[in-house]
Amino acid sequence: MAGRAREVVERILRAGREGDVEAFVELMAPEGYIEWPFRPAGVPGRVRGRADVRRHLTEAAGTLVTFDEYRDLVIHETLDPEVVVVEYDAVGTLVASGAPFAQTVIAVFRVRDGLVVSYRDYINPLPLIEALTGGAGDR
Repeated sequence: MAGRAREVVERILRAGREGDVEAFVELMAPEGYIEWPFRPAGVPGRVRGRADVRRHLTEAAGTLVTFDEYRDLVIHETLDPEVVVVEYDAVGTLVASGAPFAQTVIAVFRVRDGLVVSYRDYINPLPLIEALTGGAGDR
């Protein structure tokens, strides 16, 4: 089952990087959620359910940052077969200025029956805050 959880996480990461909202939402459990424990003001703490996840991702798509790649991706399978921890650097471009953008991420996924029931996205909020306030977004 752990291998299956890893495969689901790899697929949802790919959908997120490619901006494929529908593929992303299809991998979420009906009441699954994404949460951001560390975030700048104005970013929701949690988005729950496929409809709200779809709405959030659609509204956010291409408005601030476009991501080109995830560098230094490391996927950790855990003793709990439902839990996968991921580390990576999300690298892209600030939409408004065209400046490069990089953000370090650690994410914790819980996958049950082939669907993501929780996705805790522990982003480094500093580059995002800089981007929202007109900074360059460099780490």
